[in-house]
Amino acid sequence: MTRTTKRTPATWLRGGGLSTLVFALPMVLVFAVFSWSPIVQSFVMSLQKTNLITSEWVGLDNFVRVLSDPLLGTAIVNTLYFAALALVFGFPLPILLAVLMSEVRRGKGFYSALAYLPVIIPPVVAVLLWKFFYDASPTGVFNSVLGWLGIPAQPWLQSQATAMPSLVLEATWAAAGGSIIIYLAALLSVPPELYDAAEVDGASIWHKIWHVTLPQLRGVIFIMLILQVLATAQVFLEPFLFTGGGPNNATVTVLLLIYRYAFQNSLGGNYGEATALSVMLALVLAALSFLYFKLTDRWSAS
Repeated sequence: MTRTTKRTPATWLRGGGLSTLVFALPMVLVFAVFSWSPIVQSFVMSLQKTNLITSEWVGLDNFVRVLSDPLLGTAIVNTLYFAALALVFGFPLPILLAVLMSEVRRGKGFYSALAYLPVIIPPVVAVLLWKFFYDASPTGVFNSVLGWLGIPAQPWLQSQATAMPSLVLEATWAAAGGSIIIYLAALLSVPPELYDAAEVDGASIWHKIWHVTLPQLRGVIFIMLILQVLATAQVFLEPFLFTGGGPNNATVTVLLLIYRYAFQNSLGGNYGEATALSVMLALVLAALSFLYFKLTDRWSAS
C-alpha cells in the first residue's frame, strides 16, 4: 500500500517551491501587466464615457447605445458573410494544396517557399497592391485578364455585390501560405503504411485523401478551424484599406465599427462605446470557442 505524504508549507519549501516561485514570479508579473491589465482596463473603460482625457461613469449606457446603433446589425451581418465566404472557399484550399504538394517528388522546397511568399509580404503592402489590381476600369490588371478570356470587366470593390468576395479573395491569398506549411508538417506524421494498405485495397487517390489523410489531420484541422473563425470575426485590415467600409456600408465589419467609434473625428471619439463593443465581441467569441470545443471534443480526441 502506497503511503501518501501530506503536503505542508515545510515540505513545499524543502521541495524547491520557493525557488520555483522566485523564477516564475517575473514572468507572471510581466504577463499580468501586459495581458491581464489591458483586459481589466477595457472592462473599466466600457463603463465610462471617455476620450482618454476626460472620463465620466455612465454604467451600462455604452452597451445600450451600441446595441441601439442601426449600423451594428449591418456590421454583424457583413462579418458573418466574410467569415462564411472565408470558411467555404478559404479553409479547404490550404488543405488541398498541402496534400497536392506532399505528392510532389521534386522541387517540394521551391513550391513550399512559393506558397509561403504571400505571408512575408507586409499586409498593408499586399492590400495596396491588390487594390491596384482591382482597378474597375477595363485596363485594370484583373479586368485585362478577364478580357483575354472574353469576360466583361467587373466592378470589384465598387459594387456592393462583389466588394466582400473581393476582400475574401485577397485575405485567402494572404493567409493560405501559413496554413499550407502547417498542414505539410502535419502530413509528415501520417504513417506511410496506411497509404500502402489503402493501395492494396485498391483505393483511389481521393479515397486515400478522404479515408486516410483527413482523419489523420483532424486534430490540426480542428485547431486551424477555430483559429480561422476567430480571425475572420476580427477582420479589419481588408475592409479598412480596401473600401473603408463601403460601398454603402457593404463591407463594414464589427472591428471597423469599433474603429469608427474610437476615431470618428480628429479629437477622438467615444472610447467607452468602442471598448463596450470590444467587450461584447470578446465575450461572444469566448462563448463560441467554449461551445465549439465542447461539441468537437470527442471528435478531435477519438
